[in-house]
Amino acid sequence: MLKTETRYAIDPATAKTFDTEKLREHFHVAGLFAEDEINLVYSHYDRMILGSAVPTNAPLTLRSMSETGTEGFLDRREMAVLNIGAAGSVSVGDVTYSLENGEVLYVGMGAGPITFSGAGRFYILSAPAHRGYPTTLIKLADARRVEMGARETANERVIIQFLHPEVCQSCQLLMGYTQFAEGSVWNTMPAHVHDRRMEAYLYFELPADQRVFHMMGAPDQTRHIVMANEQAVISPPWSIHFGAGTASYTFCWAMAGDNVDFTDMDMVAMEDLR
Repeated sequence: MLKTETRYAIDPATAKTFDTEKLREHFHVAGLFAEDEINLVYSHYDRMILGSAVPTNAPLTLRSMSETGTEGFLDRREMAVLNIGAAGSVSVGDVTYSLENGEVLYVGMGAGPITFSGAGRFYILSAPAHRGYPTTLIKLADARRVEMGARETANERVIIQFLHPEVCQSCQLLMGYTQFAEGSVWNTMPAHVHDRRMEAYLYFELPADQRVFHMMGAPDQTRHIVMANEQAVISPPWSIHFGAGTASYTFCWAMAGDNVDFTDMDMVAMEDLR
């Protein structure tokens, strides 16, 4: 079963008038990873699509989505698939790729229908593309690792980069995930924005009775959204994006926009946050 929805772009002046319900309506994504369903959210921020596929009892095939305006889903798009569950497989054309937990499959423009099988819990990301790059399975050993933060500031972490120019070619998608050292809970600090690219976060591996407080908004008009396990948040290009959890967690970050320069960001000084 395929379920889709559309999220429209919101400007910062409007966003600062939102109450909790309105913030969640436009930026918070719940209901992902439902058994035997493909769930997709089409965002008007850089036309990013995020969603999930959970083929618990039978394979699920993604052929098209009316929101893209194309006959096939990947006719003008590229895709990244992250498996956050047990071992599963993704078939692209006549080739089947086995994905273990934490592995990523990049699928290039024009690849055709995608079929998800097995016990995987697949997180899907897609953005418009201008050319086709080879479909590539990226294992943990192939990813780029960047250690950041410090135990003293509770943000000691490793950034594991999968869709990155030094790992796998893509048109505009960048993605990976971040894991924390024991006792660290703050992500993406110090804060920054990148007005040339939007971003989406998926929080996972978070205990069911714990939460992450995700910060967003303009640097001088911060807001927060409370996140549970396996929920996502859409971060506009004008918004900060960082958070802290009440327990250990992992988060997948993904970007789409003008470039694939991971370090293209505008830092926000701690004293400028409001």
